[in-house]
Amino acid sequence: MTESFRRSGAYEDPRGDGQDPFPYRQQHASPVNPGNAGTAGSAVNPEWPAPPAHPPAYPPAYPPAQPSKKRAKGPVALLAAVAIAAAAVGGGTAFAFQELTGKDTVASSSTSTNVVPTGQRGSIAAIAKAVSPSVVEITATLANGTSTGSGVIISSGGEILTNNHVIAGASSVKARTSDGKTYTAQVVGTDSSKDLALIKLDGASGLKPAALGNSDGVAVGDQVVAIGSPEGLTGTVTSGIVSALDRDVTVSTDESQGQGQDDGQWPFEFGGRHFNGDTGSSTTTYKAIQTDASLNPGNSGGALIDANGNIIGINSAMYSAAAASDSSSAGSVGLGFAIPINTVKADLAKLRSGSRS
Repeated sequence: MTESFRRSGAYEDPRGDGQDPFPYRQQHASPVNPGNAGTAGSAVNPEWPAPPAHPPAYPPAYPPAQPSKKRAKGPVALLAAVAIAAAAVGGGTAFAFQELTGKDTVASSSTSTNVVPTGQRGSIAAIAKAVSPSVVEITATLANGTSTGSGVIISSGGEILTNNHVIAGASSVKARTSDGKTYTAQVVGTDSSKDLALIKLDGASGLKPAALGNSDGVAVGDQVVAIGSPEGLTGTVTSGIVSALDRDVTVSTDESQGQGQDDGQWPFEFGGRHFNGDTGSSTTTYKAIQTDASLNPGNSGGALIDANGNIIGINSAMYSAAAASDSSSAGSVGLGFAIPINTVKADLAKLRSGSRS
């Protein structure tokens, strides 16, 4: 946006009749010499009317020049304010500006929110610092012991997203935040067909919710970070890439299958093979994001995060080369799976309504 400035000759005849707007200008410039009316010093025709007692209410013939910096102050200040607002809002404003102008002003991204500073996009340290406070460790008390998993904070009042299999069959649920505080949690809603659950922490406030991204924009090769509590190691950070999309992962919907004690695992099927136990006859299949970010028992329900710090998936299953009955030797071999966050967002209203399925 530019603004043109009028300088010499900028002020047009305010009367618009083409006449000199200042008819007495010369008279004021060359006073009459009555003793030498015919000399060059007298430029006044005696037939002209006498000048008025008061000068005309027209602007002066040569208005004082205004300092250009004052004229530019408004537009410069406006542009500065816009720049500050864009920086405060982040990618959302940049995306809106791109839509309005048709210009590619932002780098291609799966989301429109920059959780980490723009200059630190893709920094694992910056992502971990920004998102770790939004990930919790979940401990579920089962009939045969306890199970550890992870969860993602989605509201400051303590709403937590996790996998259904993390809390399935639990008599009580507790969650520990990154600052070490432990809360009792209540199950709000479950959806075993998508292996999702929503829990709510008792008496929680002021928590840092995660930014839920857009998994439809994820591409194979995108950098990702996983945060969770594998083997009860709270706040563990691993990284990798998206190695495949739309993988069919089949999980059990039967709570009697249960997690393995103290390992947070859940039977699932992928590629015609069963892992972490038999899935049984009651199963559901969902399209998963595949990642080589290291996932281990206890990562279930944790966050899969893009380079901008947005949650693009809820980690849910891992491939293990170990025998199905030998969970002690289970570990990541670079094949982990996450429920796409758009699948989660589509189910969120149902979970909040208290639906149990």
